[in-house]
Amino acid sequence: MLSEPRMAPYLRIAGNDQREALALYEWSTRTSAAAFEDIGHLEVLFRNALDRQLREYFREERCGIPWFLLPTPGGEHVADAVATVRERLRPLGKESRHQIVAGLSFGFWSGLLGSRYEELWRDCLHRAFPHSSGRRKQVSAAMERVRKFRNRLAHHDSMINVDVPFEIRQIIELTSFIDKDAANWLERRSATMTVYGERPIAIEDTVVVAARSAWTLYEDVYAYVCQPGRAFRTVDRIAFYADREIKTDVPKVLHRRDNVEWTKEEADRLRGSADRFDRKIAQVIDAARSTSWTDGLYQVFLLTRPGDPKHRQLSACLPHGGNGRGSAFTQRQRYVSLHSLELATSTEGL
Repeated sequence: MLSEPRMAPYLRIAGNDQREALALYEWSTRTSAAAFEDIGHLEVLFRNALDRQLREYFREERCGIPWFLLPTPGGEHVADAVATVRERLRPLGKESRHQIVAGLSFGFWSGLLGSRYEELWRDCLHRAFPHSSGRRKQVSAAMERVRKFRNRLAHHDSMINVDVPFEIRQIIELTSFIDKDAANWLERRSATMTVYGERPIAIEDTVVVAARSAWTLYEDVYAYVCQPGRAFRTVDRIAFYADREIKTDVPKVLHRRDNVEWTKEEADRLRGSADRFDRKIAQVIDAARSTSWTDGLYQVFLLTRPGDPKHRQLSACLPHGGNGRGSAFTQRQRYVSLHSLELATSTEGL
């Protein structure tokens, strides 16, 4: 009773084993349910915090009229949304102030952080987030990401390729902007990461590379360079092991090219190309030649940078506890799953 398109990604990961695919599907729905519960707590705290500030700013107790029935700086957005909710509640006999506030959508409340409400932000809304930077754009961007994640959960989308740990960290951080004790409570009671850790199939989609000098190059130009002809399994991501720890950034591989000539002439030629990957490799050659990569042939992986939707970041570096010669986590490369990286607290967990 589940459609072929819906089950296709699960079957692909499960090697067409239907029982394993269904187990993965069940895990995805449990993860969605747990994450939706966390967002639900944030949503209640969020709308109550905004409502409290708007109630005080419009002196609701003094004038006796709810703020959402008064002219609001920013336009018709508020009036239209409130009218829709009132029309829905009126036949049910539930047109109270409380029911109207509860009936306004997450999109409505997050919309109050948009640029059209800059004046309202400066006048009062910023006080709903006393532990944030105070910049509307920062809070608005984070809330918009949570809104999109919420919509994905509401439409029962798959969680198999979603950066769930990042999304949950975003929810906790936004809650901390409102109240730090509430954020601590939400983090303690959240079951999402426990359920996420129960994923039945985790493919080795990430290669961890020894990166004594490669890590610095990645930070500079978002690429990994190694010797030509070096064999790698098909992977989605690269993680960097340097300074006896796996770094937090786990970028996605955007493009791979072998046997690249490492000369100024080749960089100049690539720089003039219409192909964006050619131009990016030219930048990598320029940066690498100024350090330790000299003339010859090299293999290049172009990678995502922080902020890219496809990029992943661990909550912290993963330290390696081994000591002595040959005790490094890897002196060349090792394969792990992104899922295991997200759950580990050290390399022992891998």
